[in-house]
Amino acid sequence: MVTEPELTRLELAGRDLVSAELFDRLVTRIAREQAEVTRGLAARIMDQALAFLAACGADRGASLSPSELVDIGWHTFLMYTKEYRKFCDRVTHGFIHHVPNDDGQETGAEVGDRVEIARTMDAVAAAGFAVDPQVWLARAAKCNSGDDGCRSSGEDGNENTETNGSGR
Repeated sequence: MVTEPELTRLELAGRDLVSAELFDRLVTRIAREQAEVTRGLAARIMDQALAFLAACGADRGASLSPSELVDIGWHTFLMYTKEYRKFCDRVTHGFIHHVPNDDGQETGAEVGDRVEIARTMDAVAAAGFAVDPQVWLARAAKCNSGDDGCRSSGEDGNENTETNGSGR
């Protein structure tokens, strides 16, 4: 009996979504500004932040949240506004807004955070990217696109900028 070989799913790396020079600049900034973060961890953080943003663009209607470590990468990339804008135009086909939780409230119980992060990790994997669980399993960051917790901005890219999705 002849069987077809199993296809191996190739996983993409977030770091491949930007130039090596830009990736190095972002990693260097993270390692310099985060005293507890080694350069190796900074590279993992930035790789997963880029994969997260690509996943946000792949499903604009999804409400995805970064872990605290992934959020460090997102914040770092946001500081490079020209490069971030070009990335969003090219990779996500629309600007991904970062909507922080300004009221200081927690985004939910730790169990809820884990569920939300697991859902986001699944979305990153579904978009074809390798998932680094150690970078994701830090507590969820306290910012988002829609319900007072950081998420991507959603389908139109700006619907959460005025009310943070909470109707407040």
